[in-house]
Amino acid sequence: MNLMNMLLQIQQVTDTVTTQAEETGEAVENTKSLWELAQAGGPYIMIPLLLLSILAVYIFIERMIVINRASKEDKSFMDRIRDYIMEGKTDSATKLCQQTNTPSARMIEKGISRLGKPMNDVLVAIENVGNLETNKLEKGFTMLATISGGAPMIGFLGTVTGMIQAFMDMANAGNSVDITVLAGGIYEAMVTTVAGLVVGILAYFAYNYLVSKLDNVVQKMELKSIEFMDLLNEPLK
Repeated sequence: MNLMNMLLQIQQVTDTVTTQAEETGEAVENTKSLWELAQAGGPYIMIPLLLLSILAVYIFIERMIVINRASKEDKSFMDRIRDYIMEGKTDSATKLCQQTNTPSARMIEKGISRLGKPMNDVLVAIENVGNLETNKLEKGFTMLATISGGAPMIGFLGTVTGMIQAFMDMANAGNSVDITVLAGGIYEAMVTTVAGLVVGILAYFAYNYLVSKLDNVVQKMELKSIEFMDLLNEPLK
């Protein structure tokens, strides 16, 4: 009798495991891949979002390379400039600036070319070059900021158009409307919102990170210009 009860219990457990496995298999079959979800969003919305994401990645990498290159300078640069200026070797100082090829070096080069003129004129010349160099480093920032704000709006537009289509399908179905059809249309429409938010958030963080990196470079440029102006006020040897 005990053996019969044990066999019945084993059979019940086996049936339960089989049922759970079948349900799990159905759930796996119903789970869509990332590519299928992207296709569900529709080409008219997902393709522009894909292009915007590629553009954002390109701008971020390209600007990172340029800004990192601009932030690297020889620590002995200003000491050598000071020695050349004190010795009256302005040509050597100008050549050193050209060889260094950084925003700060180009600012100093412009200041050297204005030697002998009033200090205010020298400072204005240096500041003008600094502004031009900053504008060059900021190239692409506006586009990145636009992507961070525009991508979520494009995604939301896809959601609105998808919802309209889903309700139109429900209206055309009449009394034979199926809730699964409506639910499927809604979740497909929401895919575009998710995609737009992902692109926008990544572009937003990338933009702010580049701005912080640029601020560090601008601070270095300002320090170099102040150091150069102090150098001009030092008495000659």
